[in-house]
Amino acid sequence: MRISNKVRLVSVAFVMICSACQPKMQTESQPAGQSAIEGRQHVVSDGVLHMGTVYGKHTFYIGPEGPTGFEYELAKGFSDYIGLPLEVMPFFNFEDLQEELEKGGIDFIAAGLSSPQTKTERARWGPVYQIVSHQLVYLQGNTRPRELADLQGTLSVVPGTSHFDTAMSVLPENPDFTFSTANDMDVEELLTQIAEGNIDYTITDSNTLSIVRRRYPDISVGFTVSETIPLAWQLHAQDDAVLQVALLDYFAHIRKTGFLDRLEERYFGHVRSFDFVDTKAFIDAANTTLLNYVDAFQSLSLDVDWRLLAALSYQESHWDPNAVSPTGVRGLMMLTLDTAKDWNVESRVDPLQSIAGGARYFSSLMKRIPARIGEPDRIWMALAAYNIGLGHLEDARVLTQKQGGNPDIWMDVKKRLPMLQQKRYYRQTRFGYARGNEALQYVENIRRYYDTLVWLDSQSPPWRKTPSVENLAP
Repeated sequence: MRISNKVRLVSVAFVMICSACQPKMQTESQPAGQSAIEGRQHVVSDGVLHMGTVYGKHTFYIGPEGPTGFEYELAKGFSDYIGLPLEVMPFFNFEDLQEELEKGGIDFIAAGLSSPQTKTERARWGPVYQIVSHQLVYLQGNTRPRELADLQGTLSVVPGTSHFDTAMSVLPENPDFTFSTANDMDVEELLTQIAEGNIDYTITDSNTLSIVRRRYPDISVGFTVSETIPLAWQLHAQDDAVLQVALLDYFAHIRKTGFLDRLEERYFGHVRSFDFVDTKAFIDAANTTLLNYVDAFQSLSLDVDWRLLAALSYQESHWDPNAVSPTGVRGLMMLTLDTAKDWNVESRVDPLQSIAGGARYFSSLMKRIPARIGEPDRIWMALAAYNIGLGHLEDARVLTQKQGGNPDIWMDVKKRLPMLQQKRYYRQTRFGYARGNEALQYVENIRRYYDTLVWLDSQSPPWRKTPSVENLAP
């Protein structure tokens, strides 16, 4: 007999709540009188799911619109799935986080921890949800180490992390290998120390590195220490397995529905590849050329995040007001003659007019994307439309639906964009051939530039004092 999702979720929540009602039972592993659930009754008694994590870009932080982060969104999905509210308890270091789990103050840790290959009695683990690699990194310009024997300096790692576990794992085979622990820093801070030349090496994971290199492109990979590191959530060792079973069910569900893939794409899909020259050039331009136009982007962006508009403009013209393409589009926002006319732009090489026209045009594209498409997919599709037009975007969405994908999800649509330049596919479409491959790269570039600008904007950037809009007229 098939049990409906609704009945199953209610049942899971009921079991979790009612486990507090069970008689306290001794086990052989406990001192007399100590209960297997003693100190952990909040799991069931207050009806709240307690998540422990550390602050970080891909774990948990408070953004402009509230709590966010890859691990947070996974945990919020889990709490919704089992019908219990989520309480996030962020910590500043992994050692305190582990101590809180052992005390029973939290129900699970979601912080990109590596699941041990050999299970121990110290903890239960949820299912593996990601595989990352661990890499030894150093500052570009220094001698590249290609193996542990090449290290000539200090290697530091954060205790309690999977990176620390990896460092410990190589000790038996490398008796001369040593490293230090950075108790008062997090993983991203250690990478910043690498970029600033304060330490020589650290070990980090591919997820964190892909994000931080958008800020510090001079961080380079020496070699891969471990190719496959499985990530999972850690549960209390004496958990009665109800939570573990619920996690198995949840992760199976989000893999089947594609939610996990979409979440990974949103946070990491556009940063997996890295171009040192392009990233370096963008940061340099943001600290110099952008100063001439930042006030205009901020004041003329309408309902569009000015940093997104600026990232779009950099992709289009590299912030060159006199830029021109072989097809005749011109200016900071690279407008066609027809688009300029539609949005009352008299001179496409006038920075103010170009930015204002580009902002109005992009805002109109956002409004013309079907209302049911949510953020951020709506933004990425509007960017694709800015490049190849709404008609070709719609062709890609139709192809997506025909092939069993979701036409309202960017992750599915972007896979079909390159098909618009293949005859066997574009002959079926309404608007025919389009350079879909370029449109895909176009959007991914803008997403990376935008991420970098958001970070730069939080670091007291030079554009805090900018020229007035009146001074920008040609």
